Amino acid sequence: MTEDTDAMAALAAMARILSPHCRVTRMSDGALIADWKRTRFLGLATTEVEKFASGSPEERAELVTGLMRAGCATGRRKTYADVVVGLWLGGAHLLIRTLGFGRVLRLLSLVAPGYTRADLASAEEVGRLKQVVQSHRSRSWFVNGDCKSEAVTAFVLLRRCGLKAVLHVGVREHPFALHAWTASGGLCIPDADPRGHAFTPVLSIGCGGQ
Repeated sequence: MTEDTDAMAALAAMARILSPHCRVTRMSDGALIADWKRTRFLGLATTEVEKFASGSPEERAELVTGLMRAGCATGRRKTYADVVVGLWLGGAHLLIRTLGFGRVLRLLSLVAPGYTRADLASAEEVGRLKQVVQSHRSRSWFVNGDCKSEAVTAFVLLRRCGLKAVLHVGVREHPFALHAWTASGGLCIPDADPRGHAFTPVLSIGCGGQ
C-alpha cells in the first residue's frame, strides 16, 4: 500500500511540472509520458519515477532538466509582455470585424489548443492580464471597448499559457443585448456583468474551441 501511495505521489508531482499538452500514465515498469503536441511517447523506468517521490533535490532537478530538454516540461510558465497583449487584442478585433464573431470562435481550436491538462490560473495572473487588456482598450480607438475582442484575447492567451479558461457568450432580454467574457481564476475579462447588468450564458467554450 505504501509503495502504491508513493507511486501515486510521484506521478502527481511529475504531472505538475509537465507541459499542459503532456499526460503521464502509470505503467507496471515505470511511467509513460504522452506528448500530444508532438505525437510522441517517452518512457520512464521505475527508478526514475521513484526519484520524484523520494529522490534528492539534485536527482529531481536532473530529471526535470531531462524532461525540459525533451520538450515535455517548461522551466517557467510563459507570460506575455504588455505590447504583445495589445497586438493580440487588435488582431482579434480585426479578425472579428473581417470574418465575424462566429467564425472566429470556430478558429479557437487552432490558436488555443485543447490540451489534455491545464493548470488552474491564480487571481494574480488573471488580474494582471485583465489590467493590461483594459489599459489597451482604453487607449485604443480601434478596439473601442469591444467585449468580444477582449474575451477572445484573454481566452487565447490564457490557454496558450496552459491555464484553464472558459469563454462565455451571454444574452440579456430586456433590453436585448449580447455580451462575451472569459472566466478564469475567479475573475472575468471583461466583467461578466458590465454596469450591473446580468447576462445568461448561452454558449460556453472550455478548451480549444470545444
